[in-house]
Amino acid sequence: MFMGISKKNQLVGLDIGSHSIKVAEIAQGKRGRILKNFGLIGLPPDAIVEGSIKEMGVVSSAMKTLFKNLRVKNKNVATSISGFSVIVKKIALSKRRDSELEATIHEESEQYIPFDINEVNIDFDILNKGSELAEVGGGEGAKKEGSERMEVMLVAAKKDIIEDYVELIHLAGLNPHVLDVDAFALQNAFEISTSEPECSCSLVNVGAEELGINIIRNRGSLFTRDSSYGGMQITKAIMARFNVGFEEAEKMKLGGVSVDKEKRDLEEIFTSVVSEWVQEIKRALDFVASTYPEETIEKILVSGGSCRIPGFQEYLQLETDIPVEELNPFASLIVDEKHFDINYLRHMAPQAAVAVGLALRAIGDK
Repeated sequence: MFMGISKKNQLVGLDIGSHSIKVAEIAQGKRGRILKNFGLIGLPPDAIVEGSIKEMGVVSSAMKTLFKNLRVKNKNVATSISGFSVIVKKIALSKRRDSELEATIHEESEQYIPFDINEVNIDFDILNKGSELAEVGGGEGAKKEGSERMEVMLVAAKKDIIEDYVELIHLAGLNPHVLDVDAFALQNAFEISTSEPECSCSLVNVGAEELGINIIRNRGSLFTRDSSYGGMQITKAIMARFNVGFEEAEKMKLGGVSVDKEKRDLEEIFTSVVSEWVQEIKRALDFVASTYPEETIEKILVSGGSCRIPGFQEYLQLETDIPVEELNPFASLIVDEKHFDINYLRHMAPQAAVAVGLALRAIGDK
């Protein structure tokens, strides 16, 4: 899903989340991939809502500040989008040649996309071409035989969202070269950080306002889903229950405020929200189990700023009976301990996954 990185085609990974912006920069050295840069900057709570940019100036200013503080000189970036404005779906089509699929993909896609086909940009990747079609006769009148099916990964994104992100990046003085999908960036990070890239795993990314699931097998995606669950649910519930502002609620959520008197109420909020997350993940796993009964999910790897919410990982493992681990995107990277605080990277690893996955992309990638 990604190509080798050289100085000429190198891109900076730019993960624009609703709670914070993360940047990762990776270089290719003789001994392997080297982490050049990583950092993040927070955003006001309403600057980006469900993937929609509400405060263009605020977000672009934060991006400029982050690049300046990290002293990132490369202005060429790869970023990603997710949520309800993006549809990722694996479909089966009758076997045809690449040129024929290119010409008909919009027509074929209409039945799978809940938007006006003229309002989206469509991309696709052929996953399984199957056997070659046989041709009977020659020339233009050649007859194609066979009724094979081919698997195609279809990606559709709303044009207005794409235009907003491109405008935002330009406003920050940066050059957008690759627009990816969070789920696939996460998969890139997983593939370089594990010794078992061929395993059947579920990648679960829990952000501030979104829970993304990508179930993969042999480096291919079986199923993806983005849901409106995330750490902001807990923050808003705390704000409502205790009548406090956003900053105070965040501190209570993260354990930065003593809450002995309200401990039981706080635990109820955590338990209720975490239960919703786990049930959503279970629904995805059940769907894959019924669609691909021969598959066994070997492990669940979690990432995102909210994956360490107390009780989440333990409850997820208990309810699914599948081992749960944190995804560490820095695991296989060469890290200069004089330049980076290893404890900081270890702490930030779950939040860095999408940015690292994007930093593996390069100019010219499809």
